[in-house]
Amino acid sequence: MAAWRRLRASTGVALTIAGALVLADKTQLGTDQVTAGSSDPPYPPSPVIKGIVWAPAESIVRRAQGSDNWPLTWADDGHLYTAYGDGNGFEPKVPGKLSLGFARIVGGPDHFTGINVHSATGEQTGDGPRGRKASGMLMVEGVLYMWVRNADGAGCGSRLAWSTDHARTWQWADWEFAELGYPCFLNFGRNYDGARDEYVYTYSPDTPSAYREADAVVLARVPGGRIADRGAYEFFRSHDEAGQTTWTADISRRGPVFVLPGGCNRMDVVYNRPLGRYLMTMRSRGQVGGRNHFSIYDAPEPWGPWTTVFYTEEWEGQSIPAGAGGWGEAQHFPAKWISEDGLTLYLVFSGDDSFSVRRMDLVGGGTVEPREAGPIGARRH
Repeated sequence: MAAWRRLRASTGVALTIAGALVLADKTQLGTDQVTAGSSDPPYPPSPVIKGIVWAPAESIVRRAQGSDNWPLTWADDGHLYTAYGDGNGFEPKVPGKLSLGFARIVGGPDHFTGINVHSATGEQTGDGPRGRKASGMLMVEGVLYMWVRNADGAGCGSRLAWSTDHARTWQWADWEFAELGYPCFLNFGRNYDGARDEYVYTYSPDTPSAYREADAVVLARVPGGRIADRGAYEFFRSHDEAGQTTWTADISRRGPVFVLPGGCNRMDVVYNRPLGRYLMTMRSRGQVGGRNHFSIYDAPEPWGPWTTVFYTEEWEGQSIPAGAGGWGEAQHFPAKWISEDGLTLYLVFSGDDSFSVRRMDLVGGGTVEPREAGPIGARRH
């Protein structure tokens, strides 16, 4: 049962301990406990991350108002590349509203500049499910890859695109994943530096829809040099009796790597190398009767086992608002903006339909040796 503590004095500091939200005065914590019931976190507390401290809400930086989504990756040129939806990007804004537009983020989290990148071959139009939108971004060896949702023009399916010139021109795959509605890449370091092995990993809620909550998340992998080759993809199936992962080329035989009934929808995953942990953000908005929540999980491997870092159905002490308010519809931790000790991160989220940035500090409590990194193509064990 999750215990929730409430603020008795207004300070703007939010601390989460063992997956339970604590809105904390720097000198005093409230003591009343509220049973969370069905909103309990689905996994036990993290053995490594013992709590988090959110920067005050009034410190949130918001840019590119009117645009959302914002999947990001750390590119070879040292900048972040991102994609926005249903808007006009950063100032000076593009003249026409796009369902899919591109931008480059220059600088660190405290002093960054967003620069729109025009692409005649990548930009898309169309509102809501009718418009193609990005759900994942990744750069590998100088090639920028993007998962695009709403492939069927009705909110379902996904398609791959890639750019060799930093988002100015795009090529599109001639195949789609009809089964996966919101795929996202697992991001490592700059230009995929520090990757676990020779594979590129893709997660998705196990549903064709980008809008309906699913009960589970599935995982695919593909060799880093064959990302555009549909025939090279394998899908996590299960763990065998020895606890080893098993994979299948048959997508219909896929199995879950993460389970949260009625709570899997908009998500992202990044590797926190200093802590040796994979961090998953998860958001669902109760569109078809599921949870309206935001949560963060961690694991020692891309397939788990997952534990809870943060779980809430609130925004600043109130129920998460409908629409674009609060946590927004999508959240990401840019690998570039993770501190050298792994304890300070910056959440990029689409709250208030903006490129919103909020600092998060972790309270560590465990010791994990980071996995040794190496170049793409040389598998590391």
